[in-house]
Amino acid sequence: MRSPAVASVDGLLNLATAWEAIADEVGDQPALAAGGRRTSWAEFEDRAARLATTLSSHGLRPGSRVALFLFNGTAYPESQFAAFKVRGVPANVNYRYTGDELAYILQNADAEAIVYHHTLEDRIAGVRGSCPDLKLAIRVGGEPSEAPDWAVDYEMALSAEPMPRIERSGSDLWFLYTGGTTGLPKAVMWDHTNLLGTMEATFRPYRTPVPSTPAEAADTARRIADAGTEVRQLCAAPLMHGTSGIPGLATLSHGGMLATLASRNFDADELWQVVADERITMVTMVGDAFGRPMVEALDRAVAGGRTHDLSSLRLLLSSGVMFSAPVKEALLAHHPCTIVDALGSSEGTGMANQITSGSSRKAGRKETTARFGLGPHTKVFTEDGREVGAGSGERGRIALGWPLPVGYHKDPVKTAETFPLVAGRRWSIPGDWATVEADGTITLLGRGSACINTGGEKVFPEEVEEALKELADVTDCNVVGIDDDRWGQAVTAVVELAPDSVVDEAALREALRGPLAGYKVPKRIVFVDRLQRSPNGKSDYRWAKQFVVDALA
Repeated sequence: MRSPAVASVDGLLNLATAWEAIADEVGDQPALAAGGRRTSWAEFEDRAARLATTLSSHGLRPGSRVALFLFNGTAYPESQFAAFKVRGVPANVNYRYTGDELAYILQNADAEAIVYHHTLEDRIAGVRGSCPDLKLAIRVGGEPSEAPDWAVDYEMALSAEPMPRIERSGSDLWFLYTGGTTGLPKAVMWDHTNLLGTMEATFRPYRTPVPSTPAEAADTARRIADAGTEVRQLCAAPLMHGTSGIPGLATLSHGGMLATLASRNFDADELWQVVADERITMVTMVGDAFGRPMVEALDRAVAGGRTHDLSSLRLLLSSGVMFSAPVKEALLAHHPCTIVDALGSSEGTGMANQITSGSSRKAGRKETTARFGLGPHTKVFTEDGREVGAGSGERGRIALGWPLPVGYHKDPVKTAETFPLVAGRRWSIPGDWATVEADGTITLLGRGSACINTGGEKVFPEEVEEALKELADVTDCNVVGIDDDRWGQAVTAVVELAPDSVVDEAALREALRGPLAGYKVPKRIVFVDRLQRSPNGKSDYRWAKQFVVDALA
């Protein structure tokens, strides 16, 4: 019999301590699901405790960073839980990183341990020598006999005795590395107290506040389980990104279940099958990059006389990129759930959202892709610190007042820029620009760092991309600024056409002259067979820009 969850050293709840209490209370409930196998809460906690012993025995202590170089699967949440147990700091690592990119993350994080998938082993082997802090490498999957002498097999690491429960702190950290789309990736440092704060909206439907003690966490999980209203989240987007990672922390803090797909590349047919098999209630996804293939899979099923049981599905949660109104409408035509298009970033969640549902569709309400309702802790400020008035037409930057991360790891200058004091209060201002409409909603313009300056006018790529995606001939696109002698930067689009489309560049440009001002219409459009995106579906603007430069050379 394990000892009960231990109170914290500072009176603030730690996620590991909350999850221990939940495991004690609802141990028979499912916590994880992958490949047709479920892991109960009791088993989840036990495996994490055993892995924590291995971490501790290799010298990891409070504050030690544990890099997670993993695809989606049960090893990800288990390793994260284990790191929390020793008061370590999990740090996400993009599984596409190689060579210098990977070495940079491990060095920047001062990683003392790494949990990695065996298919990524050559990359680890190539950078180990440049990561002097690395004490432990744990290999997930593959044949144990094939593990190199510098790595420990994952299941062997779990053969240790469970680590005794300890006091922890709400000030312990979780690292979330940004995608580095406009520079080197930066680790956003979240403490557990503010991570719990990000869950405020997810606990509201249960008419209960976010737990502040282990007993409250256990009691809430029990009530949810008894009512049969637990969250079962399918992580379509990678857990290494905030889109699935942050909601995943909330799902576990409800005593819910995290499910993952087996396929490395997104497979919409598999997604709908897992929704049916695991009685999924929520899918975390990334806009049109996931939504379009999801619609296509449902269309194929209907055309083939097959149907998926979607009766359990209550919510599609998207964040990170554009989720166009036509794709939302197509999904709702198949299943009348609720779609939440959340505006947030690694530096702050819950800034704004757009909610679309079957009822709004029946009422004939037309959604605008870039229109969002502000969150309760969000404002829009001009660059000189004035709050943008509703209907004023002024542009401003979206600012979140709570909850807030500690800042960026090893980057005090960027921390001061992104988390400034405005009117005597600290805010998170990652750089998204918007206008405030007369009704108090906002129209998202885009990220300032991606803004194109063409002939003295500012053009936000997202606005042009939205207009392009409204066209039936366009499947996907990116818009970038290319150096130009006349314009300074020329608005340029990279477009993936719909199958069988024969439209040309001139026709697309002409079609954009209605919804867009002339200076926003791309000067050039370059076609590509398939647009490249990052694993979480976000735009890869560096790739798009290089593709255009090469294509026009």
